[in-house]
Amino acid sequence: MVDGQEVWKRCKCVETRKLKRLIKASEITEEFRKLTFGNFKVEGKEEIVIQAFECAKSYFCEYPEIKSTRKNSIALLGQPGAGKTHLLTALSNNLIVKKKQHVVYFPYVEGFDDLRNDFDQLEEKMTHMRNADVLFIDDLFKPVRDSKGKRKPKYSEWILEKLYNVINHRYLNHKPLLISSELLIDDMLAIDEALATRIYEMCRDFIVIIQGDPLKLNHRVEGLK
Repeated sequence: MVDGQEVWKRCKCVETRKLKRLIKASEITEEFRKLTFGNFKVEGKEEIVIQAFECAKSYFCEYPEIKSTRKNSIALLGQPGAGKTHLLTALSNNLIVKKKQHVVYFPYVEGFDDLRNDFDQLEEKMTHMRNADVLFIDDLFKPVRDSKGKRKPKYSEWILEKLYNVINHRYLNHKPLLISSELLIDDMLAIDEALATRIYEMCRDFIVIIQGDPLKLNHRVEGLK
């Protein structure tokens, strides 16, 4: 009772259950749920990696104001092993826990293999990707080695059709994307112009191109230089 009036308070257990549902629905693995901005190493890193770190944090801070606008997305592109996935996973974890957003994590290669192999659930999973508050596509167009050992972006007409279906829906309905990719926007334009221009328009205010000496940028080969 407050001043003679009956007051109802929302039970914390309701919020806890909601958070657990959001975490489960995100499909972010237990290992990836440990990735935070706090455990991302910036000491001794190249300036462009620090810029990516600051960009991801700035996006989180501005998210409430930009989430329903056209330029509501973020892309970290370029050098593998530079921390793109860590930063966008940390961002995803923060959006889930602190903003109570429904984030869906979609690893590009494994995700499309799963969609192709589970055709009965295809439309349900596509709807899930189209309608989530935030969609995180990790390693978009991930390059793989062909029979000659040359690395080429992985895609097919079927993949492009499904990808366009999802991204165009999110573009039209102002639903945010988080994109990591080794490819740059120019590379994506060569694959599918309509898709690439939508990604660029959505991400243009929060886009970082990570390029430079791989021995300085790729944390997996630290110590070799």
